[in-house]
Amino acid sequence: MREPAAGDGLRIPPPHGPDRGASFTFRFDGREITAYPGETIGAALLAAGIRHLRTTRFAGAPRGLLCGIGSCFDCLVTVDGRGSQRACLTPVTPDAEVEVQDVPRHG
Repeated sequence: MREPAAGDGLRIPPPHGPDRGASFTFRFDGREITAYPGETIGAALLAAGIRHLRTTRFAGAPRGLLCGIGSCFDCLVTVDGRGSQRACLTPVTPDAEVEVQDVPRHG
């Protein structure tokens, strides 16, 4: 049985969970996050215990994964300099630089 990697938090290890392959890391707002092949950015962040991905424009309320299927825009992040990427749909890649994408507040 594989030993859980650092950052496996919410992932279920084999034999009850899937054999995910070799882990790798990416960065989220400067923090190193463990991920596995086939995971989305949102899944990797959730497994690492990160639920807050941005804040709303008017109220500054926290937003994260809501629908998980790309129907909403609550999980928008910037990936390698490309803004407005849905974390729930975007596959995570080794060494990716992912950042919070807060929208400018109007008030």
